[in-house]
Amino acid sequence: MSSLTGKKAHFNVFLRGSGHHSAAWKHPDSAPQEDLSLEYYVEIARIAERGLFDSLFTADNYSGLGRRLEPFTLLSALAALTERVGLIATVSTTYNDPYHVARKFASLDHISKGRAAWNIVTGHSQADAENFGRDEHPDVEKRYEIGNEFVEITKQLWDSWEEDALIYDKVKGVSIDTNKVHEIKFRGQYHAVKGPLNIPRPPQGYPVLVQAGSSEGGRELAAKTAEVIFTAQQTLGAAQEFYTDVKSRLSKYGRSPHELLIMPGLSPIVADTEAEAREIEEEFNGLLNTKAALKRLSSYFEVDLSEYSLDAPVPVDKAKPFGSIKSGITSRQEVVVDAARRDQMTIRQFIARSAAGHGHVSFTGSVLQTADFIETWIKENGADGFNILPHIYFGGLETFVNKVIPELQNRGLFRTEYEGKTLRENLGLSRPENKNRAIWAIKQQNENLETYAD
Repeated sequence: MSSLTGKKAHFNVFLRGSGHHSAAWKHPDSAPQEDLSLEYYVEIARIAERGLFDSLFTADNYSGLGRRLEPFTLLSALAALTERVGLIATVSTTYNDPYHVARKFASLDHISKGRAAWNIVTGHSQADAENFGRDEHPDVEKRYEIGNEFVEITKQLWDSWEEDALIYDKVKGVSIDTNKVHEIKFRGQYHAVKGPLNIPRPPQGYPVLVQAGSSEGGRELAAKTAEVIFTAQQTLGAAQEFYTDVKSRLSKYGRSPHELLIMPGLSPIVADTEAEAREIEEEFNGLLNTKAALKRLSSYFEVDLSEYSLDAPVPVDKAKPFGSIKSGITSRQEVVVDAARRDQMTIRQFIARSAAGHGHVSFTGSVLQTADFIETWIKENGADGFNILPHIYFGGLETFVNKVIPELQNRGLFRTEYEGKTLRENLGLSRPENKNRAIWAIKQQNENLETYAD
C-alpha cells in the first residue's frame, strides 16, 4: 500500500511494567524486578526518542498492589535524560486539587522545556475513594462534572501569569511585573481557588491535554477540552464511528477537527514474517495463568467463566449490563465483550485476545502487514496515530522502532525528524493564547483612566 492522504501518523508508547501482554513478566527476556528502576524507563524513553515517537505515557491510580512509580517523579527524572520525546502523566480530577495539579504540570513543562502533557482521568474505583478518606466513589456523571470544573480552573491558573510578567530588571531591582500576575478568584460547585499560581505560565501555554475514555461523558469531555484522546476500538469500523462522532462534537465548542488527535491503543507483535510473529504470540500465550485470566474476565459477566469449558463459546448473553462495572475503566467492558460477540470467540480465544492488549486492538504479523494495518486506519479515518502497547520491553518496542518505523517513513506516513522542540510542535497543535490577557488589558486601561481622572 502507499499513502494517499498526506496525513502522518503520531505514536505514543504506553509504559507498563515488563510489557502489555499479561504474561510478559514471566518471559525469559523480561526483567520484572526492574519495574521500579529509573534506568529501565530511561532505556524505554531513549528507544522511543530514537524512533521519533511523539511521547511516552504512564498510567496511574491510587489503590491496588501494582509496582507503579508516581508519574511526576518519574517523568521529571526522564525529562532531564531525554530531549524531544513528550512526557504524559495521568492525574485524576477526583482525588486531587486543581492548584496542586496546575503547579506540578507547569513545573514539569518548564523542566522539560515544553514536553509535558496531562492525561485527564476522573478516578478509578471505590478503593481509591477509601484511600482518600471518602465514603463513596462518585458516579460517572458527577465525576465528569468535577472534571470539567477542575480542568477549567487549571487553565485559568496557567493563564494567571501574562507572558511578559518576568522582567528581571537589575537596575530597578524588579524581577516580576506584579501588574501582570492576576488572581483568578474562581468559585465553582466543587472548588474555590483564589490564585494566582506561584509559577509562571508553562512554555507550551498549557501542557498538552490528553483524555482517555470512550464513554459518552468521556467523548464530551474530550470534545470540550482534550487535544489528544487515547481510546480502545478493536475494529476499523468501530474506530471510524468513534473518530467521526468525537470530531463532529468539536464545532459546538468552537474547535476544528485538526485540534484533536485520536490515538487508539495498538498492541503489535511483529516479526519479519507472519509465521515468526505467530510463534512469538503462541509462546507468550503459553505462559498465561489461565485461572487468573478467567477470574479477571469473569468480572464482566453474571457467571463464573471457570465453570465453562475453555473451548465453549463465550457466554455473551450473560454479560453484565454495559456501564454497570463500578471500578476500572467502565468503557473497556463494552469493547472487550463486543469483540467476543463479534468474532464468536471461544473462552480460550477470549483469554488470549484479552491478554495481548487488555481491551485494545492487538495485531500479529510481519513488518509489512503491520505497516499496512497502520496505514489503513490512518488513511480511512480510524485514527490520527496510535498509542503503542509493546507486548514486552525492550524487545517489542525495539522491533517496532527498528523495522516498522522505517517502513512507514518509506511510505511517507511518518516523520524522518522531529518538527520542533515542544510536544505541541511535534503533534501539530497550536500554542493556546492567554485567554484572559485581553480582559486584563482593558481592566488595566480603565484603572489608568481612573488614576488620571483623580
